[in-house]
Amino acid sequence: MTADITGAAHVVDPATVMGLLPVRPRLLALGEPTHGEDVLLDLRNDLFRQLVEREGYRTIAIESDCLMGLVVDDHVTSGTGILDDVMERGFSHGFGASAANRELVRWMRAYNDGRPTAEQLRFAGFDGPLEITGAASPAQALTALHGYLTAWVDADLLPCTAETLDRLLGTDDRWTNPAAMMDPSQSVGQTPDAKQLRLLADDLVALLDARTPRLIAASSREDWHRARLYGRTAMGLLRYHFWMADNSPSRMARLLDLRASMMAANLLAIAERGPALVYAHNAHLQRDTSTMRMAGSPLQWWSAGAIVSAHLGEGYAFLATALGTIRHRGVDAPPPDTVEGLLYALPEERYIVDARRLATALADVTPASRVSPWFGYAPLDPAHVASTDGIVFVKDARRS
Repeated sequence: MTADITGAAHVVDPATVMGLLPVRPRLLALGEPTHGEDVLLDLRNDLFRQLVEREGYRTIAIESDCLMGLVVDDHVTSGTGILDDVMERGFSHGFGASAANRELVRWMRAYNDGRPTAEQLRFAGFDGPLEITGAASPAQALTALHGYLTAWVDADLLPCTAETLDRLLGTDDRWTNPAAMMDPSQSVGQTPDAKQLRLLADDLVALLDARTPRLIAASSREDWHRARLYGRTAMGLLRYHFWMADNSPSRMARLLDLRASMMAANLLAIAERGPALVYAHNAHLQRDTSTMRMAGSPLQWWSAGAIVSAHLGEGYAFLATALGTIRHRGVDAPPPDTVEGLLYALPEERYIVDARRLATALADVTPASRVSPWFGYAPLDPAHVASTDGIVFVKDARRS
């Protein structure tokens, strides 16, 4: 397979990235085809530093628990906590063990030290408090939202007391039972207590919205933003648990939709506060529908990136990352008739490519879909090239 890919740049920096885009986006999304490869995380860190210094970006958002991310944000902005503890409590999915993530947090804290609040960098997780095996209890988010409103609005406006919430919530292990993912009857999501909590959470979020002017003036805009996060998360988790208890054929598709919707809502809230770099798996950030098979059944949903792109238009940009080899995972050089194979034949170690220009060059050829021998790596889908703003290609991921 041959195609004209002149114009590919081997320096991944803000100038080359912005040169691919019609406007500077509020959310610049950088995807990854696999988790945990240091070469990709180091590239992300380098790009974020340059975006901060050259383009005025002030936030990085990663595919990690949005509530745990508050621990990291408190550390980088005010020095709260020691780094070891922050890495353990501030990341989900095991991402806190990453040396590159640790370096990111260390650098952000050093950058912020002594700077005024308006100039400080911010950290956010944008995933829900979810794992593949289940979802967290809504207790943390719901009680934090209730506590914020209790401090700043009249008591007779609140739909319930803290004691009522505690009684309805019960213990966290009611909600986190791993058996519920495979057996809906094990979920508490459609119990009378859970249904009552959904109504109360809805009332609390409505009260938060209705009292916005008073709340921002009385507390602070930052505290109000955080309360909104608690509200989104509480509602999202209660919806997620409700559908975990469902036994219809659409159950898994609904859960995937809900996770993507929670991610998208967090990203849109981040976009309100200024330009941000977003980092997650390609599948969460692409504009095309995402697909997977579970228990032999095909599933399809719109990713968080697709939802956000529909909202923001040119305010959202997506760079997909592709890899040539991950030999320590059994992923060897790509076949030459794949998109990765075409890029692998180029001489430099990394490139950023105008994806739409590449799609035009490939119009008269039919690239093959690469098949990965390792489940943890998702190759580029050739059909998605045209809907991507750019492709970052890294030739080899070597064992750290």
